[in-house]
Amino acid sequence: MAITTKEGIFKVLSAFNPWWKSGSISDKMAKTYKRFAFHEAMKWLQQTNLRRTVILTGTRRVGKTTIQYQMIEWLLKSGIQPQKIVFISMDHPMLKLAGINDILECYHESIYPEQDTYYFFDEVQYAQDWDKWLKTIYDMQPDTHIVATGSASPALMKGNQESGAGRWTVIQVPTMSFYEYCELLNLDRPQLPPSLKITQMLHMTYQEQAGIMLQLSKVQNYFIRYLQVGGFPELALADNDLMAQQIMREDVVDKVLKRDLPSLYNIRNATELERIFLYLCNVSSEIVSIEAIAKELSGVSRPTVENYIQYLESANLIYQSWPVDMAGRKPLKASPKIYIADAAIRNAVLMDDSLLTDATEMGKIVETAVYKHVAAFYYQNNTSVGYYRGGRKSKEIDIVVNKPKAYNILIEVKYRDGAPIKNDDAISELCSSANAAIIVSKLADDFGMRPSSSGGEMLCIPAFAFLYLLGYAEKNGYKGIY
Repeated sequence: MAITTKEGIFKVLSAFNPWWKSGSISDKMAKTYKRFAFHEAMKWLQQTNLRRTVILTGTRRVGKTTIQYQMIEWLLKSGIQPQKIVFISMDHPMLKLAGINDILECYHESIYPEQDTYYFFDEVQYAQDWDKWLKTIYDMQPDTHIVATGSASPALMKGNQESGAGRWTVIQVPTMSFYEYCELLNLDRPQLPPSLKITQMLHMTYQEQAGIMLQLSKVQNYFIRYLQVGGFPELALADNDLMAQQIMREDVVDKVLKRDLPSLYNIRNATELERIFLYLCNVSSEIVSIEAIAKELSGVSRPTVENYIQYLESANLIYQSWPVDMAGRKPLKASPKIYIADAAIRNAVLMDDSLLTDATEMGKIVETAVYKHVAAFYYQNNTSVGYYRGGRKSKEIDIVVNKPKAYNILIEVKYRDGAPIKNDDAISELCSSANAAIIVSKLADDFGMRPSSSGGEMLCIPAFAFLYLLGYAEKNGYKGIY
């Protein structure tokens, strides 16, 4: 007896595509709130003179599938015939075994014979030869539109370079920013000028700055919960934070470590992968040494550590931040800083209630959140986001935004009372050679301008305000905070 049959495939497709009968999509599938990535994806879908396959990539539960449903809802409301739209989940066992050829053959024979179709592939990397199929569809069916999602970025990027060059646009879907979190929960939000950028505060009077901070204080009390449950839309809306963290461990972490990555990269010993991820959770925001990890986790080889870190990055569970060259000062070593993709993932994995009351741990958590926001903000630009460590005393700047021949922005996270910066700290010494220097502080009162030892001025701004304003600027279409 065949495992996959056309009847079986048709039943699964019909279940995934209820609009073929109803003509509409339910609110539970196409949720009301729309991520920034939805608007970016729609921009490409609506292009008439520049056809592109849209690829959405991000970790589990960030809302990639919801964005597809919302795009389908928009198409239906625009008058597109429901049968022209097909959603195909390659994560489903039946469809995964059947393969793209049999699925499309079944769809076109049973539902819609023409080729002016809207294909929505979910978790496309699970389909065999998926990149070649997307290329073939793009080349052979010029009236077809394709939107796909995937949780393995490098696999999608590699496919883009080899089969999708000139055909694909890859859109990263990170976990929600603090701004999106406040908007999703429909909290009482600040009333701010639509054109406000963070570094405009460099040129404001103290009274103007105080007015902005008074507005931003409306969201201050929501910041700690955001760090706890993170930027996962469904979990942010949950009324039980402990259960939300449990779901995060099971769906976001365990499924990726025990199923997705072993399946994609033929990993036989998932325990080693879990051990390495747990180690990285403990050192998030620190410079890591591959040798030190291999030594600490006795029995794990250096090549294994390197490969598994790449796999974790491919699954959007971690970021690697690399050292940058500043003002002719070369970085000391090419060792990366590791950041967990969302501070709440780290909290859920470590399961330590004291994290949010420990000053050192809170510093790591907030720096992780700041890096995530900055990296997500700049990913589409020709801009590197790394860190600086150098000079005679090997002083460090936590985050450096470096746009070649344009500007650099220095960001130091000082999440403690008073946000102390010494004259010989790297950000103070290099402030005058940067376009902007920002100290991300803890308390609402720690804001305003500070002089630096190199003659420039540094903007001190609380973490909740910095993250909110960065998301606010993104919402209003800005691609740089300077």
